[in-house]
Amino acid sequence: MMSQIPGYTYGTTAVPRSPISLEEFELLKKTVLFTDEDIAALRQAHDVLADQVDAILDVWYGFVGANPHLLYYFTRRSDGQPDTTYLDRVRQRFGQWIRDLTAANYNQAWLDYQYEIGLRHHRSKKNQTDHVEAPEHIPLRYVLALTYPIYATIKPFLAKKGHSAEEVERMHQAWLKAVLLSVILWSQPYVRDGDF
Repeated sequence: MMSQIPGYTYGTTAVPRSPISLEEFELLKKTVLFTDEDIAALRQAHDVLADQVDAILDVWYGFVGANPHLLYYFTRRSDGQPDTTYLDRVRQRFGQWIRDLTAANYNQAWLDYQYEIGLRHHRSKKNQTDHVEAPEHIPLRYVLALTYPIYATIKPFLAKKGHSAEEVERMHQAWLKAVLLSVILWSQPYVRDGDF
């Protein structure tokens, strides 16, 4: 798959195989009560959010920018200033993550790419994709904690296209499950071999 997004390597041979098999991922989906109804709700959300991705990213980047302890991981170690090129490249990939998550095609390529995203947060691969000199590791506690703002801030965007309260809630709950699945998979590089 070719992309104009810098560093977006989804579906390419540059992405390592996920240590989690599709069979194990199915068990994970069952554990968070993820069903075919959630897939349908996510695909509905995909259409609802399609023209709002930049606005969503404005909210999320505003949150990161307002919290120096989070912005720190996008700064240059040489002068402590935010690396705007790095922020922009990550922003483009973050937007594509929204599109991929709500497309809900959770196949081997998607599973592999979640592992790649986890590696890019962990010291094993952070900074390599964009060749930057930012801090070399994002602590797992922040990766996990960001689940809530990513969950909570999406609802107003889901509600902007005139869907019923029930439809919005269905999309929101499916979004929560999908974000949880992603974050769990991103956590794998942080976990000691045999413990994931």
